[in-house]
Amino acid sequence: MTTLDRSTTPHAWLARQSRWSWFEIVFWLATLLPFFLFPTYMTLASQVAIAALFAISVDLILGYAGIVTLGHALFFGLGAYTVGLLSARLGWGEPISGLLLAGAVAGFVGFVASYLIVRVQHLALIMVTLGLGFLAYELANAMTWLTGGTDGLRGVSMWQIFGTFRFDLWGYTAYTYSLIVLFVGFLVSRTIVNSSFGLALRGIRENVTRMPAIGSDHSWHLRKIYTISAALAGIAGGLLTQTTNTVGLDVLSFQRSADVVVMLILGGTGRLYGAILGAIIFLVARDQLAGVNPQYWYFWIGLLLMIVVLFMPKGILGFLAKLTGRRD
Repeated sequence: MTTLDRSTTPHAWLARQSRWSWFEIVFWLATLLPFFLFPTYMTLASQVAIAALFAISVDLILGYAGIVTLGHALFFGLGAYTVGLLSARLGWGEPISGLLLAGAVAGFVGFVASYLIVRVQHLALIMVTLGLGFLAYELANAMTWLTGGTDGLRGVSMWQIFGTFRFDLWGYTAYTYSLIVLFVGFLVSRTIVNSSFGLALRGIRENVTRMPAIGSDHSWHLRKIYTISAALAGIAGGLLTQTTNTVGLDVLSFQRSADVVVMLILGGTGRLYGAILGAIIFLVARDQLAGVNPQYWYFWIGLLLMIVVLFMPKGILGFLAKLTGRRD
């Protein structure tokens, strides 16, 4: 957790944190490189952008508020199925409104679930989130008349964005669209964590029992951030449906929830850029290693995860920050 100099007022510190650094500008400019250097990997690039947005949504609650979750695929899947059902069952394939509705549905369910989440801690919290994820998966599997079950939802077709940009086979539109949505989601998340609300979340993460002593309604703060996180996860799920025109049960699977936690551990929790870096490393490694050995690529991911946990406990980004002498 970043320390606050006693001679610096909280408002001044937050203003300093909100300033954009040259690293951030260079990073976002670098996201345009796939258009020029890796045109055959545009589909993978769009998947990375979607996974990064999902990872950011989890980082808001895990890295900043200390809510450990193993079932966040619940909200990712809700967003994915919302967009898919709009198109397949109602014939509505407009991307922007579909994405907003996906976020709204996931956010509403997240708000309802947050009343249960704030009542438990530690191992019980993990079990509750895991249980919610399993319930959603089995419910979607049982409602084959609506979701398609194990066969997936058929008939999903997206309209052109603004009636002009069609989702092409090479993935140029998908990546551009996903990157813009990722950037907007990142801006929202960055504003949150660099605000007084973000400071309160850090305080809750460090010592939740002391927050009421300074007049902080920690339960309400946790419910708010959980709702925001769920909405962002739903938007990420909606993006996946829109860019692939498919929805399957895997969007609600435990594997997806576990994968996003692995991304955060690799990149570093409590750092929005750590979520993005983790998503890049995980998906690029999966793509390359699966091409070498489709059956055992998780072995190498597991090995990488052990190395990071043992030698870089704050993630790769935290390790780089330590090397450059930046305060954590």
